[in-house]
This record gives sequence, C-alpha cells and structure tokens, in this order.
Amino acid sequence: MTMRTSARLFSVALLSLGLITGCASTDETSDAVLAEQAIAEAKAANAEAKAVNAEWRDTGKIIEQAEGKLAAEDYEAAIALANKAKAQAEAAIAQADAENKKFLNENTDSTATAGAAAAGARGAGGRVSSYSVVRGDNLWNISGKDEVYADPYQWPLIYKTNRDKIKDADLIMPGQVLDIDQNASASEIDAAVNHAKTRGAWSLGDTEQSDRDYLAK
Repeated sequence: MTMRTSARLFSVALLSLGLITGCASTDETSDAVLAEQAIAEAKAANAEAKAVNAEWRDTGKIIEQAEGKLAAEDYEAAIALANKAKAQAEAAIAQADAENKKFLNENTDSTATAGAAAAGARGAGGRVSSYSVVRGDNLWNISGKDEVYADPYQWPLIYKTNRDKIKDADLIMPGQVLDIDQNASASEIDAAVNHAKTRGAWSLGDTEQSDRDYLAK
C-alpha cells in the first residue's frame, strides 16, 4: 500500500467519524428543540387554563419539572412531563368550558326540576330554601339555577352554608340535600362572587387553602 493510498484511507476514516459525530449532534439538538417546544405548548395551555380560573394545582409544578429535565439534557423525560402538563391543562379548560356551556345552554330538565321542587320549599319569588343534588350537578350550575341564585358565581354561598356537608367544593354527591341561604347580605354576596373569580387552582378531592380562607371569614 502506497503512502498516498494510506493517506486517502485515513482521510475517509476521519470523514466517516466526522459524519457520525455530526449526526449525533444534530439528533441531540433536535431533541432539545422538541423538548423546548413541548414545554412552550404546556405553558400556553396552562396560561389559558389560568385565564378561565381552571388551573389544576400540580400542572405548574410538572412544567417546572420538565424544565429541570431540559436543563439536565434529559430531553425524553422533559417531553413526557411537558405533554402530561399540557394534557392536564387541556382537560381543565374542557371541564370549565363544559360547565359554562351547561349553564348558558341549559334547558329546563324536568327530572331535576321535579327533584328540586320536591326537596326544596319555595319562598318569595319562587326561590328554594333547599336543593336535592342530582347526577351531573356541581355548585356552579346549582347556583346558576333561577330557583337558587340565578348566578353561578354565587356558588360559594352554598358551600359556606353547607360546610358541614361538603368537604371539597368540587365534589358533591347525588342525594345530598343542600340548604340554600336566600337572606345573604350584599357584602356576603360580594365576598362569594369575589372568591369564585379569584379562587385559583383547584384539585378534585382536596380542600383548597383559598376555600379554607373564605370559610374562615
């Protein structure tokens, strides 16, 4: 083998190594970009959830964990965590949207109306003093009913009145009979509406600290 041939083969070997190294670097860069994109999408979805007061308690923490994995160059874990956070935020948005649509487009359900009428004694103006929970109910849509408060944002009044029956404001059970306070003062109504609008992140099955603070007032 001549010296020229040896040099050519050595050059080819170096080129091959360079190409291999170049591919690895490109793949790593691509993974980093995908991780950054996934985190950005998760943040955007969570910001939307915050805007409708529907952010789940641990979504922000999961995004922080994803950013930590990105910093540690564990891109696969970063993407997985970011996707999980995004899915949570989208679920929270969908739930809030469903509740709003249910209130805005709600037809008079003869079964629910009959149950409420049977359970609640109607006072002046056709308002009830008690309400029997049926499947699919939550404090938001109960408060929005004409015979209750005709305003979903007053749901904390129901929560506060029934604090001995309701542990988690986001979890009520069919068959529960809730007392409805029709004599709340203007300041009490204002406090309830303010809490409903500023409550912050919540998680099903837990009593939120903001709820405890509201009940303590």
